[in-house]
Amino acid sequence: MYVLTIREGLVTRHFGPYESPKQASDDIDALLCGCGERARWQIHELEAPPSAKTMDLEVA
Repeated sequence: MYVLTIREGLVTRHFGPYESPKQASDDIDALLCGCGERARWQIHELEAPPSAKTMDLEVA
């Protein structure tokens, strides 16, 4: 899963989740229409949380 982050000044907005980075990039143009010229964007991959079994191994 992926999330699109748009940062404009002190305001950060998150959109998603998306199944692929292509889906997130398809939304960028539409979402940036309401933003200023200095808005910055990034696409981040979401990581799955570790399972309880994996966490037990790390603690031991």
